[in-house]
Amino acid sequence: MKLLYKWTITLPLLACLLFISGYIYDSLIFQILAGLLLMGSVMSAVHHSEIIAHRVGEPFGTIILAVAVTIIEVSVIVSLMISGGQDSASLPRDTVYAAIMLILNGIVGLCLFIGGLKFHEQTFSKHSVTIALVSLISIIVFTLILPTFTKSISGPYYSSSQLLFASVACILIYAAFIFAQTVRHREYFLTKGDNNHDFKNKALVTNKALSISIIFLVISLTIVVLLAKTLSPFIETIVLSYNLPKTLVGIVIAFIILLPEGIAAIIAARNNKLQTSLNLALGSALASIGLTIPVVSIVCYSYDIKLVLGLDYLSMTLLMLSVITVMLSLNSGRSNIVYGTVLLVNLIAFIYLIVYP
Repeated sequence: MKLLYKWTITLPLLACLLFISGYIYDSLIFQILAGLLLMGSVMSAVHHSEIIAHRVGEPFGTIILAVAVTIIEVSVIVSLMISGGQDSASLPRDTVYAAIMLILNGIVGLCLFIGGLKFHEQTFSKHSVTIALVSLISIIVFTLILPTFTKSISGPYYSSSQLLFASVACILIYAAFIFAQTVRHREYFLTKGDNNHDFKNKALVTNKALSISIIFLVISLTIVVLLAKTLSPFIETIVLSYNLPKTLVGIVIAFIILLPEGIAAIIAARNNKLQTSLNLALGSALASIGLTIPVVSIVCYSYDIKLVLGLDYLSMTLLMLSVITVMLSLNSGRSNIVYGTVLLVNLIAFIYLIVYP
């Protein structure tokens, strides 16, 4: 019984009960309650991911959280695409683009700003950042830039063979990054003292605690997917009622999905572990594209949906501005508050130019 008093267990169970009851469709009050329980389930997923991460150690912990969040993203996108058909053909592009912009400008920007505000200057491995950014830039170009300029099909589309090539390229690049992060160059991604810290944490996390966290991580992720899918028409109605562009729906979904990693990364930066923050942020950005696009491509092929991938020129410009700013901010291995401020301004510009293009 004591177990049920823990909010990390109670909130996902309450969310499941609300979803199964069907009351979520009845009134605005239940929809708001569902939104609150969704956020609580996201936080529960963060908590259980961190417990699992303590047991497996770094950088495996950050990988688990990044992959878990990406599973949420992929599940939400796929479920909405299957129900929406061709009308949702641009949803993967909009959500992935929004996720990348929120990660590079929002999460990284906040981490650099908060870390700089508290510690004046923080250090990290520039080798790890270079590996991540080289991989990320290549995947971004393959998935979001090139489709606008290829000539096989007019418009922001890939032909079937081009989409297959881009999907395989994403998987290969992401696999190479994971190999570098966990095997070949693992030391680049560790904060000083991580090995000793991990050894102590492993002893603190019992087999029972690990089993409970694995079970409730799965439950939390599942209910987040189901609630996000159920509430997405409600979110879209609110956005359209204020005459705002439909693209904002993708940003809201991406924001909800990225909340676990964002909070975990900010907490790490406040604890002077900027390396962990960057591992979370950049690893999540890579997983967001590198795993989402191949899965979405399979779904589009199966349901005969013509996938919209290429960005327009304004979006490309903002994306390249974000990538270049992050590259320059992280090329020295030292951070300060100025870099964080510039990235946060980029984020504000991204949202402003969506509302007022």
